[in-house]
Amino acid sequence: MKRKYLLIALTSLLVAMSSCRSHYRLTDAKRTRILIDNRYDAQPDGEAAAFIAPYKHRVDSIMSPVMGETARYLSAERPESPLSNLLADILVWGGKDYNESPDLGVYNMGGIRAAFAKGKVTYGDVLDVAPFENKICFLSLKGDQLLALFQQMASRGGEGVSHGVNMVIDASGKLHSVKLHGKDIDPKATYRVATLDYLAEGNDGLLAFKNKTDVVSPKTKENNVRFIIMNYFREQASKGKAVDAAVEGRVIVK
Repeated sequence: MKRKYLLIALTSLLVAMSSCRSHYRLTDAKRTRILIDNRYDAQPDGEAAAFIAPYKHRVDSIMSPVMGETARYLSAERPESPLSNLLADILVWGGKDYNESPDLGVYNMGGIRAAFAKGKVTYGDVLDVAPFENKICFLSLKGDQLLALFQQMASRGGEGVSHGVNMVIDASGKLHSVKLHGKDIDPKATYRVATLDYLAEGNDGLLAFKNKTDVVSPKTKENNVRFIIMNYFREQASKGKAVDAAVEGRVIVK
């Protein structure tokens, strides 16, 4: 008799549980984009503007100081571009403050998140271009490891490389030839590279960096790459120069 009542109780519980289950199922999904532009400036929300005002003043005070200026619009794209060339060159330039004389600089295209418009460049503009907390890093690679690095950059369609690098690659990502300051890479020689600490860990497919030696990788805030970029702009401004860069044939697709 007890078994009968237990069976009835269990059956009732299962029926109750099944009745609680949702019978809804997804049949469609849609999305839309809301364009945020100056149309919303026509009728500004006074309450929202008042709320933002004290924060806007503080943000503007940080982001608005001018670091220098550019001679032209500078953008980044593969295989080679004015901005990627400039940033790789700045890494090499930055070596002087660390008693370093790099043979080359490497800056990844994925780390460049905006372009510089022609004219004045502010703190905020540099932050847009280099928003990550990447620090400058110096390391050594043997020539054969450096050749592997160039092949890895070729397989990605090119990365930012400094003046003196001349790579010839093809559309399939194969490295055909490379010279550094007009010379072939000596597989047995040691080369000094300036790059980002993020890349030095072998990220973005640049696995050859994992074989690095003699690493100098300062981690304090002032070694953030964005501040090194700012210092470069300030130095050029102190000389009365606008920052400029151009495509030079550092990465040629055959």
